[in-house]
Amino acid sequence: MLVVKPFLMEIRLSLRLPSRYEDLDTAFRGRLKPNQPLLALVKQAFTSMDISGGIRFLPIFGKSGSGKTSATLEIGTHLPDLFVSQLPRSAIDDPASLGDSLEKMKKEARGRKIVAVIDQYEEVAAQRTAIPSAFVEAISIMDRSRGGLGSVLFIWLTTSREFQSDLSSATSRNQRILISSDFELEGISSNNWPPIIEETFQFHNQDKTLSDFEILERDMAEISDSEPTIGSAIERVGVRLSSYVSALHDLSTYTVVMLWPVTDGLRISRVQQFTDARQGYKLDWNAWYRQMNSEDQQQLPVREYNRARLYFDMRLVPIAAADLHPLCRDLENNDFSPGQSYLDRFENTHFFSIVSGKWNPDNFAPLRERESS
Repeated sequence: MLVVKPFLMEIRLSLRLPSRYEDLDTAFRGRLKPNQPLLALVKQAFTSMDISGGIRFLPIFGKSGSGKTSATLEIGTHLPDLFVSQLPRSAIDDPASLGDSLEKMKKEARGRKIVAVIDQYEEVAAQRTAIPSAFVEAISIMDRSRGGLGSVLFIWLTTSREFQSDLSSATSRNQRILISSDFELEGISSNNWPPIIEETFQFHNQDKTLSDFEILERDMAEISDSEPTIGSAIERVGVRLSSYVSALHDLSTYTVVMLWPVTDGLRISRVQQFTDARQGYKLDWNAWYRQMNSEDQQQLPVREYNRARLYFDMRLVPIAAADLHPLCRDLENNDFSPGQSYLDRFENTHFFSIVSGKWNPDNFAPLRERESS
């Protein structure tokens, strides 16, 4: 192992780990996993409307952070024949203006069927108890008159079981519009939260990984086991992330270069599994970690290994044994002087370009196989 002084490394930390749908990058939203029970209920609703006509209403209960908003607003991603949009609060405060809002949605939908979403409005509606019944009465009238709007599914999201019950009860005079009185949107199983959290972080942070900030997969698994929803788990990871940010501003100015002598193409490709050659053979922590069996992951000091590779700028550089052999013939003799041709060959190696600070990724070419004894 050889340790050399490199240039001073500078880290600019502007980390993001959104826990709410509204904060996600637009390009990332299409990657959200579908909620199959919700999609099945939505398809059932539109099938019912196609056969029997009218409109439909679905009050949905879910814990805060369970993914209600994400799953509902992304229905259109998975069912492209649908146009999904949130109703403005003015249409709920004043049901008389509901028709105007739907007409606007219809123009935007361009022939698609409409899913109109009311997202957690109970905090205002609770102060004005007539709002739920007035809104349901308005859509009941719309169900009877139709008015040329076509198929419309209204979805009301709430974190209150009691409020969901009030909404369901308000349909007593027109029960056919109610799809389900007590549907609960259950989020993704907590066993699947760690990769989702990792993917969310990578997308919003230029493919950096959480292990770069000392948060390992086992840490995310422990957090997932103790949190009730994926939203709260993401927020807990965010708190852990913020606690490490200040420590990462003071990194060591040393680079640790580890040599891996190779003799053929198979071993060259093996080194490349654990490094990013175009970034100066930087160690790929996740690639190395994935190769470990479960026993090694439990018994080896993985956290300490991760801290070490964060503290140092670690490189894993393959070097052809044929380049080293002539230089190592007489290591015990201090007066031994290798031939100039051997030194010239060594100066052309990837390893020498790394330690001398002359690495140029534009000139990168994989090591070629050499016959070696």
